[in-house]
Amino acid sequence: MTDALPGGRLRGPVLLAAFEGWNDAGSAATQTLAHLHEVWGAEQVDELDPEEFHDFQVNRPTVGPGPDGGRVISWPSTTVAVAEPGAGDPVVLVHGIEPSMRWRRYCTELLDIAERLGVRTVVTIGALLADVPHTRPIPVTTTTEDHGLQLALGVEPSTYEGPTGIVGVLQHAASLRGLAGVSLWSAVPHYVAHPPSPKATLALLARIEELVGVPVPLGDLPEDAEAWQHGVDELAAEDTEIAEYVAQLEEAKDTADLPEATGEAIAREFERYLRRRDRGPGHGGPTA
Repeated sequence: MTDALPGGRLRGPVLLAAFEGWNDAGSAATQTLAHLHEVWGAEQVDELDPEEFHDFQVNRPTVGPGPDGGRVISWPSTTVAVAEPGAGDPVVLVHGIEPSMRWRRYCTELLDIAERLGVRTVVTIGALLADVPHTRPIPVTTTTEDHGLQLALGVEPSTYEGPTGIVGVLQHAASLRGLAGVSLWSAVPHYVAHPPSPKATLALLARIEELVGVPVPLGDLPEDAEAWQHGVDELAAEDTEIAEYVAQLEEAKDTADLPEATGEAIAREFERYLRRRDRGPGHGGPTA
C-alpha cells in the first residue's frame, strides 16, 4: 500500500523537519517550520539533549531574561512538536540546528520519537542558493526514493551526488527503518541570500499544503513576500550589473518553463482554492 492518498496527499501522521545551517539558505526552511508551529498551534512534546550533538563554540548558547525576570541560558536544541491542523491525522514538527557531531545517533533518537508518535512519512525541508530570478515563482523540488510515492506524487528520485547535510542523512536513516520519505528543496536567489526569504517560505508552504492536504493560514507572509520582492527590485534598479544579471536569469527561466501554465498546474491551484473556500474563515480560508 502506498503512503499517498488520491490527489497526492500523504498518509499520516507525517513528520516535517527543517534544520538551521547548511540546509537552510535564507532561513527559508526553518521559517517554514516556525510558521506552521505558530498557525497550527503546535505543542512541544520532546527535545533532544544538545550536550550530545552540538559544539557550543560553533552554536553558542544565549543568555537573557527569563519569564520570572532572572537570567537564563538557552541552549541550541532540537524540538519535537505535534500539531492537529485539521480533522485528519496530526503532524509532527521537528525544528533544530544541524548537529556538529554524532549524526547517526541524532537521527536514531529523532526517528525513535517519530515511531512512538506513529509517523508513517518523513518530509525533510531544505533551501539552497541557486541561479533563479527573484521576480519569478520560487521553484520547489520534490523527490523521493519510494517507488510508490514516485508514482502517486508524480515525482522523481534525487539524482544529486556530493556532500550532504543532516536532511539527507535523516532521509536515508528513515528509509532503512521502512518509513517513506519525501525531500523538499526551495531555491533562494543567491544574490539576495540574506534572510529572511519570505517568497521561498511561501513556496514551501504551498507544497506542504498539497502534501498534507490541510490549508495553511498564511497571515502576513504574502505581504512580506511582496515587500521583499519590491526591496530587491529597488536594489537591482540601483545596480546596473545586478539588473542585467536578473534579466538574464528571467530569460533563461521563461525559456525553460514554457508553457508555464500546464493543465496539471492549473488543476493543483484550483484544488487549493477549493480547499480554502470550503474551510471558510478561521480555518485557513479567506476572511473577506
